[in-house]
Amino acid sequence: MLANKYPLGYFPTPLEKMSNLSKKYQDYQLFIKRDDNSGLASGGNKVRKLQYFIYEALNKGCDTIITAGAQQSNHCRQTAAACARAGLACNLLLGGEKPKIFNGNLLLSHLLGANIYFNGENRKGEDIEGLKFRLEAEGKKVYVVPYGGSNLLGAYGFVDAVKELKKQLTEMNLKMDYIFFASSSGGTQAGLRLGIDLFEVDTKLMPISIDKIGYEDKTLAEAVLELLKEGQKSLRIKKTYSIDDARLIHGYDSKGYGVVTSNEKLAIKELAENEGVLLDPVYSGRAFYGMLDHIKSQKIEKGANILFWHTGGLPANFYYSKELM
Repeated sequence: MLANKYPLGYFPTPLEKMSNLSKKYQDYQLFIKRDDNSGLASGGNKVRKLQYFIYEALNKGCDTIITAGAQQSNHCRQTAAACARAGLACNLLLGGEKPKIFNGNLLLSHLLGANIYFNGENRKGEDIEGLKFRLEAEGKKVYVVPYGGSNLLGAYGFVDAVKELKKQLTEMNLKMDYIFFASSSGGTQAGLRLGIDLFEVDTKLMPISIDKIGYEDKTLAEAVLELLKEGQKSLRIKKTYSIDDARLIHGYDSKGYGVVTSNEKLAIKELAENEGVLLDPVYSGRAFYGMLDHIKSQKIEKGANILFWHTGGLPANFYYSKELM
C-alpha cells in the first residue's frame, strides 16, 4: 500500500488481446489495457490518481477542490465526478472563452455540478492561487489537485497500476515487450516508470508526447524526471534516474495540443472498426497512431508483444465531431 485511497473506480481494468489487429499486423501480438473502463463518468486513467487526492482532501477536512485543464479535459471531468461522489465542491479553471454551447467533457463537467471558470490562454493552473485565495476568504477549506493530477501522490496511482498489470500478466502467462501510452502532464508516465522498477517488470515504456508545450518553465521530460527522483526516495527504489528515463517520443505532437489531424482520425477508425473500441482524438488517438506507425514502419523488432494503455477520453469525440467526419 503506497498511501490511503478513496474508492472511486472499477479495478482491475480489463487486459485484452486485440485479436483482429494482431491478425492484420501478423508480425506482432497486440494487447490493450482498458482504463477507459475504470468507471466514474465514462472512465479514464485519472480515476487512479483521484483516489489518492480525494482521500487526502477528506482526511485534511477540506470541502472544496480546485483543478485546471483544457475545456475538453478528461482530468477535469473525472475530478468533477470524484467530487460529486465524495460530497466535495468542485471548481474547474479551464482554458479559452465560455462557449455558447457546452458539449463533450465540458458538458459532463457541468452536469456533474462543477463550478466552471474560463481563463483564456491559462489552461495549466496558472490562476489557481487567485481562486484559492478568494474561496478561502469565503471560509472554504480548499484542496488543490495539480494540473493533470501530476505530482508524486498522483503518480502513485500508476505505481499501483503496474502492480495490477503484473498480476494480470502472471495469470495470463504473458510478457509485454512494449507499453505505448499518451503522456501529457507526466504523472502517468512517472508512475509507470516507478512501478516497473519497484515491481521489476521487464518491459519498455513508449510514452507518446501529446502536447509539444512543456509545463511551467520545464520541458515535460524534466518534469517527469523530478517526479522520478521524488519517487525513488519515497519508494526506496535502488536506481539513480537520469533524463534518459524520462524522455518522450515526439513528432506526433507537431501540430499542437488538441489539433485533430488525419493521424488521429486513422487511429480512431482503425481500432473502432477492427476491435469495437473507441479512442479519443486528443490523447489516446494520438498515442495509438504512434504505436501503429512504429508497427507499420517496423521500428520495433518482429515478434514483440505490444500493450496499448487506453487512458480513456470518449466524451471528447462529440466535441470534435466535425473534424472526425
